[in-house]
Amino acid sequence: MFKVLKIWTDLLLQASIILATLFMFLAVHDISRKIFAKIHYRNRADFLAKRHFVVGTQLLAQARSSANSLAKQAESEADKAVSLDPKDAAPYTHKAFAVGLQGFKTSALHSLNVALSPLTAKSLTAELKMALNRRGNRVNSIIDDLTEAVELSSDNVKVFCLLGKCYEMKKMKSEAKAAFEEALKTEPSSYVARAALHRLRR
Repeated sequence: MFKVLKIWTDLLLQASIILATLFMFLAVHDISRKIFAKIHYRNRADFLAKRHFVVGTQLLAQARSSANSLAKQAESEADKAVSLDPKDAAPYTHKAFAVGLQGFKTSALHSLNVALSPLTAKSLTAELKMALNRRGNRVNSIIDDLTEAVELSSDNVKVFCLLGKCYEMKKMKSEAKAAFEEALKTEPSSYVARAALHRLRR
């Protein structure tokens, strides 16, 4: 009797240890997952903002090349991304292009101005630095966006200066000079454009 009881006690103890180990593993795995997620995304809102931005980017690309324009949907995704992360410049630029494709130039210019405003300037500078460090096609993509932005707003000195900065990153001196010269034509008092041209001419 006591021997049987001891056997059952040992079995229950072993089962408890196994279950405890399993729960500890699951807990550690969950914590690791959460830490990993936190490294990649500050919070759920940031994740959702990026998701809406990516969806908007895909729709915008299709809208540019499709007879059945998806620009309105791209604008909607940009709005969702903006509402979740209003300090990120990228969704504003995509909204500008999406609205521009619909023929609303005034609204497009407004979104473009917000993208270039002090509110989002930090994120735009950070994106340019990241693009350069990755040495991929991201700088080319930004150049394409800024070239399109010039078509929306040919008298926006900030757009020309950013375009010049991108060309400078790509070691494309002549294109960079041309962009900064256009910036000076638009705003002769622009210190940024003047300093950049002085730097490029040395």
